[in-house]
Amino acid sequence: MNFIERMPTIIRLQWLVWIAVVLIIFFSVLPEGGFIHACLYTLINISFYAIVIYGNISFLFPLLYEKGQKAAYVICVVILVTAAGVSRGYSLTALYNAYYPNMPDKMTVEAIINFTVAGLLTYMLSFIFRMALAYFELKRQSEKILVQKSQAELNLLKSQVQPHFLFNTLNNIYYEAYREAPRTAKLIERLSDIMRYFVDESPKDEVSLSTEIQFLENYMVLEKIRIRHEIDLDFIKECNTEVRIPPMLLMTFVENIFKHGIDKSSSENKIELSLVQQDGYLLFQTKNRIYDLPGAAVHTGFGIKNLRKRLNLLYGDNFELNIINEGNYFTAFLKVPLT
Repeated sequence: MNFIERMPTIIRLQWLVWIAVVLIIFFSVLPEGGFIHACLYTLINISFYAIVIYGNISFLFPLLYEKGQKAAYVICVVILVTAAGVSRGYSLTALYNAYYPNMPDKMTVEAIINFTVAGLLTYMLSFIFRMALAYFELKRQSEKILVQKSQAELNLLKSQVQPHFLFNTLNNIYYEAYREAPRTAKLIERLSDIMRYFVDESPKDEVSLSTEIQFLENYMVLEKIRIRHEIDLDFIKECNTEVRIPPMLLMTFVENIFKHGIDKSSSENKIELSLVQQDGYLLFQTKNRIYDLPGAAVHTGFGIKNLRKRLNLLYGDNFELNIINEGNYFTAFLKVPLT
């Protein structure tokens, strides 16, 4: 009993159905032929039902019909039903003759047709069986999704407590800093905006392009604090900032620039960014100089690989992502459709 309880619901359901069928067949035959005869009779019939039902729903239907090979499916079904029905007929006849040798039975054309029709009815029953399994599987998945959704909502409520406490604290620090150091206060404000973006905007499916641009600009301002010299930054924006795109779609390029395309000791750092809307597409391009710095970590490109995977999920093949090394310069180009 514990073994059955540990099974997944869909498998447990099948076991219960087959156990019920076995008991019905066994006890219907037991009074007439005895225990051994009832066991053999039940085994033959259950084997027949299982071969036809699972042969169809587990093999023929998914491997042939669902892949468009309908003619091959029909031929294989005819072979399966006929072979299973005839085999069942000969097996039951042999069993009957073994227990009642004085009244032997023979397989006739009529008997073969009857067993074949029984196989056809079992084949039709397999679809009801399949729909029942699909229903309970769908119900199980729905319940699982509801549990996950409830847990996610609970985790979200928990996660929002600390960030909003931190936002309020940052606001208080901002007002205090504004009196003595306005520049520092502005940086605190940008940090607060970035954190709000992560909490409020990044979980969304889409955000406005203006929100994404503001996030990038806040990020670049904070990154520039760590660099001794001023950066020559050129950001061209020729687009409708009200269009919507998935969040964090442009961040990888900008992040890579500050990780691998900046020499903190140089006064000649130049970054070019271009965001252009053209023929229903958004074109984003970045260009920066490549520095061969001693002791610098090798760029593994995980960010670009992850971005490409995400783009495949979002747009299929309807996007362009190109990385170009042109001598001393590194160029990244992204083209995605706008909805």
